[in-house]
Amino acid sequence: MIVKTGGELEALSRTARTLAPRTVRGIVLPSLVFFTDPARVPDPESVAERLPRHAAVVFRAFGAAHAVDQGHRLRRIADRRGLLLLVGADEDLAETIGADGLHLPQRLGNTAPAIRARRSDWLLTQAAHDAEAVGTASALGADALFVSPVFASNSPSAGTPLGVEGLRRWVGMTDTPIYALGGIRAETVEQLEGTGIVGLAAVDALLS
Repeated sequence: MIVKTGGELEALSRTARTLAPRTVRGIVLPSLVFFTDPARVPDPESVAERLPRHAAVVFRAFGAAHAVDQGHRLRRIADRRGLLLLVGADEDLAETIGADGLHLPQRLGNTAPAIRARRSDWLLTQAAHDAEAVGTASALGADALFVSPVFASNSPSAGTPLGVEGLRRWVGMTDTPIYALGGIRAETVEQLEGTGIVGLAAVDALLS
């Protein structure tokens, strides 16, 4: 059931519902994913509370001192609301809070096989910012890829937008499920219907 909050969240949820579901390792991949960011989202718990059931949270703590406490809070919310919880780049933190998996930045993609050997039950996802990374991540066994930026993004590290046609090309390069990230908002999200992506991911757009 979609939570009726209106605004950006409802617009993204509406498009997410049109995407064909994919199952990996017995897990139905969520069609909507919230990426936390300490600099841009000071209260990720309140966002997680508003997400529709079967969405996901990628908790990026970036070494914050309170990461374990916040991670446990997000774990409790995820359990109560039926969300998947992944941790960004920190395997120890993921273990500590009982996460469902790990999200790797592109630079750490080559660590996926070793992590898979240790945690065969985890969902492993990876960021991909260029076509070469899409192919490499797929070969290394990523369960899903988050490609970005699709549109102009507020992220300070975002590069040149890929665009809808570029996204279609990358989706056609691999059988690995692909999520669109970067500039996904109410005014852009409907352009992604029919591109073959498995889901949408955002930071700012899920705040309202």
